[in-house]
Amino acid sequence: MSEEEAQGVRILARETLSKGHYRLEKVTYTQGGERQEREVYHNRTGAAVLPLDPTRGTVLLVRQLRIPALVNGDGPMLVEACAGVVEEGDDPAATAEREAGEELGCRLRALRRVFTLYPSPGACAERLHLFTAEYRPEDRTGGGGGLAEEGERIEVLELPLAEAWAMAEAGGIIDAKTILLLQHLRLGAA
Repeated sequence: MSEEEAQGVRILARETLSKGHYRLEKVTYTQGGERQEREVYHNRTGAAVLPLDPTRGTVLLVRQLRIPALVNGDGPMLVEACAGVVEEGDDPAATAEREAGEELGCRLRALRRVFTLYPSPGACAERLHLFTAEYRPEDRTGGGGGLAEEGERIEVLELPLAEAWAMAEAGGIIDAKTILLLQHLRLGAA
């Protein structure tokens, strides 16, 4: 018996409502005999990495445009851990390394998977693989900034870990994945 059957959940229909930048779907299902509908936003699987220079105690972050934060009055530019979409068939760790090169202009050392999570499971199918890594000044081989052909205009920030955490406490960093990774590093679990 599947978990869905054990919980009395059965999907009756799936309808695509939009095929914009990401797909929006309406799912009709029953739970305990009651028919319900939910909209699910398929914004794909992602990987994020927060590199730490353990000698200097610094981390590399990015600042970039986030339209959802803007429409909520919290934007437009958010400070975040480097992240990107895991392309079909790719390994999340390879995605984290690729994104570090593109966004941070940095080679990673000692990449470690921290955890995998759903950032907003009530409405989004997105699953995130979170990593930490180490870097040294000599690993910063490029300027970063993202890919112009993808419309990315990313600013790279190198900050002491304590300063980055103070920003989170003061509301200057409001991205969930970034706060989780900062907390993980602060607890010394990296």
